[in-house]
Amino acid sequence: MGMSRLELAQKRLTQALESLEKAVELSAKRGKDVSAAESRIAALTAERERLQARIATLEDELAALSSITQDVEGRLDGAIGEIRAALARQ
Repeated sequence: MGMSRLELAQKRLTQALESLEKAVELSAKRGKDVSAAESRIAALTAERERLQARIATLEDELAALSSITQDVEGRLDGAIGEIRAALARQ
């Protein structure tokens, strides 16, 4: 199964955070003000945490839907079997 859009977004955020962290290190070495970069890192970190929570929620929903799907499949298989048995008796 391919990566979902949320997983891709999480990956991009992680990559952006790593890039920003490197940029912060470089600017600190040059004596530049890093407050803007730190704010951006904090915002991206918060967004990553929000997306991770959403992914967890979606995984729970997927598990619930999978269970429902299996139940429906079982009922359909049973109904098809009963129909076939009834047709065979005719």
